[in-house]
Amino acid sequence: MSISLCTLAPFGVKLPGLRLGWQTRSSLRAKGAAVTGGENVLEKTMKEVRYLDVLYDDGFGSVTLKGYFTTVRAMLRNDGGPPRWFCPVECGQPKVENAPLLLFLPGTDGVGMELILHHQSLGKVFEVRCLHIPVNDRTSFEGISCAETSLQPILLPLLQIVPTILQLPIPYLAISGGSIPQEALGFLSGNLTSVQPLVAELGHTIKWDTIMWRLKLQKLGASYASSRLHEVQAQILLLARDNLLPNGDVADRLKTMENCKVRHFRSFTDRLILDDNINLLTVIKRANMYRRCRKLDFVTDYLPPTLSEFKKTFDEDFKPYLRLLSPVMLSTLTNGRIVRGLVGVPEKGPILFVSYHSLLAIDLAPICEEFLREKRRVVRVMAHPVFYWENFASSSQELSFFTNISLYGGVPVSPFNMYRLLERNEFVLLFPGGIREALHRKGEEYKLFWPDEAEFVRMAASLGATVIPFGCVGEDDFLELFLDYNEQRSIPYLHNLIDSVNQNFSRIRDTVKGDDGNQVFHLPAVLPKVPGRLYFLFGKPIELKGMKNILKDRKSANKVYMHIKSEVENTIAYLKKKREEDPYRSITQRALYQATWGVSAQVPTFDP
Repeated sequence: MSISLCTLAPFGVKLPGLRLGWQTRSSLRAKGAAVTGGENVLEKTMKEVRYLDVLYDDGFGSVTLKGYFTTVRAMLRNDGGPPRWFCPVECGQPKVENAPLLLFLPGTDGVGMELILHHQSLGKVFEVRCLHIPVNDRTSFEGISCAETSLQPILLPLLQIVPTILQLPIPYLAISGGSIPQEALGFLSGNLTSVQPLVAELGHTIKWDTIMWRLKLQKLGASYASSRLHEVQAQILLLARDNLLPNGDVADRLKTMENCKVRHFRSFTDRLILDDNINLLTVIKRANMYRRCRKLDFVTDYLPPTLSEFKKTFDEDFKPYLRLLSPVMLSTLTNGRIVRGLVGVPEKGPILFVSYHSLLAIDLAPICEEFLREKRRVVRVMAHPVFYWENFASSSQELSFFTNISLYGGVPVSPFNMYRLLERNEFVLLFPGGIREALHRKGEEYKLFWPDEAEFVRMAASLGATVIPFGCVGEDDFLELFLDYNEQRSIPYLHNLIDSVNQNFSRIRDTVKGDDGNQVFHLPAVLPKVPGRLYFLFGKPIELKGMKNILKDRKSANKVYMHIKSEVENTIAYLKKKREEDPYRSITQRALYQATWGVSAQVPTFDP
C-alpha cells in the first residue's frame, strides 16, 4: 500500500500576516463602528459575501492532469531563490469566515503544485499555502525545518512525518503490479497522449542530481522521524490505496498514531491528489476533519454540499440504487390536499421533520436527494453516534451512503445539537424511534417505538418551529428479515460481537425503561425481494409558534406529541393502502414505462 499525502496543518491554526483581504475587513470594521443602530456594516457585508450556498460550484474538475504539467513546466523555468510559501492564484479568498489554514508540502520534485486539481475547491474554505523548493536549491533538511519563520511551530511536526512518504517526481503514470484492468488501459490512453511531451520536458528540467539530493533529504528525514512518531499530536487524515508495493508498511505505522484517520481508495494513480475522480475537499468533509477552532462543531463547521458532490453522489454513484427505489414524494398543502412533490413543505425554517425510521435507513438517501434537488435545502439528520465511530467509518464501503451522512447534513443526535440547529432556522430530521425502528425485529414493520417524553415538542415550541410529521412505506417490498436481533443474541459469537461493538459509543436512551430504550446497534441479516417502490407522504405542517402554554403545561405538550405521533401512523396507513392502487409499484412495469418514455422520465403513481 502506498500513500499520496496532502499534509494539513492542525485545523484552526492561523497564519500571521497572510490572511487575504484583511485591509478590506479593517476598512469595513471602521465603517461599521460609525453606524449607530441597526446591524453592523461589517457583519452584514460578511454575511453577504462570505457565505456558501447549497450546491455551490466548487470548481472541481475544471483543471486536468495536463494543466498540472503545464503549470509545473512554467514554474521550473528560471527557477531560483530560497524555499518559500505561496498562495496559488486559483485559490482566491475563502468564502467562509474564519477559514482554517491548510499547508501543502510537495513531493520530491519540490514544485508544490500537486494540489492544482483542488485549488479552487479548497480555496473557498481554506487559507491555502503551498511550499515551493526551487529545482536547483540545495538547502539541507535542517535548514528547511529550522528556518526562522512564523510557520516554524506548525512546520516542524509536519516535517517529522512527511519525509518518510515523499514520492518521486512523476509517479502519476505508475500502475500497480499484476494484470492491468481494462478500465486502467482506457484511463491511460486518454492521458498519455496529451501529457507525454510535457513529461519528457520535465524529465530534462529536473536533473538527476536534483533527484539524488532530494532522496538524500528523504533518507535523513526518515531516520529523524522514525523515533518521533509518538510525539505527533496533530490530527492526521491518511489517504491510501491498496496493492502498491513501495512503502507498504507506512500506512500501518501511521494509522497506529493517536488522532489518525485512514481512508482507502481505488485509484489507478500512485498520487491520489492527482486523480480527478477523488475530490479532496469531499474526503475531508466525509471524515469530519474540517473545523475552524480547536474542537469540531458539527453545527457551525458544517459546509453545504457542492454541485459536483451532488452530481457524483446522486447522478452517478447512487443513481442505480435510487432508480431501483423509484421513490414517490407526496406532501400536504395547508388546505389538506395531497400533491406530488414537496410543494406542501414551507420554504423557510425552522422545521422539524419527525417520522418512523425504515429498516436499515433506506429512507435517508431519497429524502436528502429530493430536498436538495427540489428545495435546494439540506436536511440536517439527527444521526446515531455509530456513524461517527472511527472503526465503523474506516471499515465502511466506499460507496455506502452511510459514509456520506456528514457530507449531507448528519449531526450526532443530542438535544443540544437539535436546539442549535432549530435556532439557526435549519430543516431538521428526527426519528424519535431511532435505531430501535431502523433495526427492528421480525413482525415489527411500521411499528413506532417512541419514548413517552414530549421533549422535542417543547423544544420546537420554544423556538417557534414548524413540525411536519411524515411516513415512509416500502421497506417490506425490498427486504425481508432473515436473522433479527433476538436470534443473533442466541448465537454466542454474534452475542459477544454485539456487546463489543456497543461498548465503543454512548448508548441512546439509557434512562428509558422497556423496549423503547433498547437502542442496541447491530446489523440484522436480510434477504432481498423483487423490488417494489418507496413512498413518502409529508403531512400537514403543525405550527407551534406562539403556543407558549406547551412550555409550562405538560399535559398540553403531551397532547400535541400524541397528535404528531398519530399523524405519522395515519400517513403510514394511507400509503400502505394507496400503494395497492399504484400500477407501477412493480419494477417490471416501471422498466417498461421508462423503456418507452426514456430512463429520465418520471414514473407515474396512484392518484392521491
